[in-house]
Amino acid sequence: MAGSDIQQQKSAFRSQAAGNRRDQPDKEELSRRIVGAFMSLPEFALADTVLFYVDVRDEVRTQTDLQLALDCSKTIVVPWCNEAGELELFCLTSMDQLETGKYKIPEPNRELRTRPEHQIDVKALDLLMVPGVCFDYHGVRIGHGKGYYDKLLARARPDAARIALAFECQVFERIPTAEHDELMDTIVTEQRIYQSDRLKVTR
Repeated sequence: MAGSDIQQQKSAFRSQAAGNRRDQPDKEELSRRIVGAFMSLPEFALADTVLFYVDVRDEVRTQTDLQLALDCSKTIVVPWCNEAGELELFCLTSMDQLETGKYKIPEPNRELRTRPEHQIDVKALDLLMVPGVCFDYHGVRIGHGKGYYDKLLARARPDAARIALAFECQVFERIPTAEHDELMDTIVTEQRIYQSDRLKVTR
């Protein structure tokens, strides 16, 4: 399939899933169920250093449960976007360290980002929680098209678990994929936990 065809199909799936997600009722209640299922996974129990995304707009809400994660005796890491358009990682120890940043996404306080005790290398992550616009049963993910998380995942350890959070309305049977796309290991929704094709290769 030609690259332009893939992009057109991705755009169609992205639009449909974004609309589904926007219209999803009971986001707060469903999000608590989804994040609760994520934190009940064995991958979370075994991980020492965990990346949490901080939700924005219609994404599965994570901020409500972020404090619970901070209380779990784990190193909790959140991303922020630098001027080059790449995600950097911040060791979060308090919710007070977040402020409104680029694209109105809550990000780590600017003055704290350069402190060595808050800087985390991607190779230190044991588990990555990943957002997205749409997914399929095989672990394919479509984001907003900027490639932020694809770049970050490409630099992560191969054995680090990649777990996406989504509402069921964002998951499709099959969506197109390009060579640079990074597969998820697991997709957690309010209804199901999908195990992806990537697990068959890496574990």
